[in-house]
Amino acid sequence: MKRPPLLPIIIGTGFGSGFWPWGPGTAGALLATVMWSVLSFFLSSFTLFFVTLALVIVLTALGTWATQRLMPFWGDDPSRVVADEMVGVWIPLLACPTLSEGGAAWGYCIAAFVLFRLFDIFKPLGIRKIDNMKGAFYVMADDILAGIYSLIIIIAARWAI
Repeated sequence: MKRPPLLPIIIGTGFGSGFWPWGPGTAGALLATVMWSVLSFFLSSFTLFFVTLALVIVLTALGTWATQRLMPFWGDDPSRVVADEMVGVWIPLLACPTLSEGGAAWGYCIAAFVLFRLFDIFKPLGIRKIDNMKGAFYVMADDILAGIYSLIIIIAARWAI
């Protein structure tokens, strides 16, 4: 059998994090959170917001493309594809303060990760319906919706506190 192309593997598996045998989705989301955390020490909150937004947009497009190319080899919603989890966790991180600000910033960062993973795993509020749809875009879309729900909670928490 023919092997899948390398570039879609690199993009789709989140630089290989999707090959983690014990929860590839969590590994992909964790890698994305660590990447964001590192950036947050070097960028202002304004710049970090736009860099994160650019990452969401670019990886949504590239992740959809990579997933479409990997589906013939790995199936309709391959667990090794974690670009969707990376995009999903970056969405609530849009509302988080930079970690260099200290204080509650780490709490918001951890909450963004945990909330996203909970929405992604349990799939409430229409997420499961999208997850059951076929196609590379829908592989990404359910995690985008999970990220949006997490973003709403993070924004509400920051506003309330």
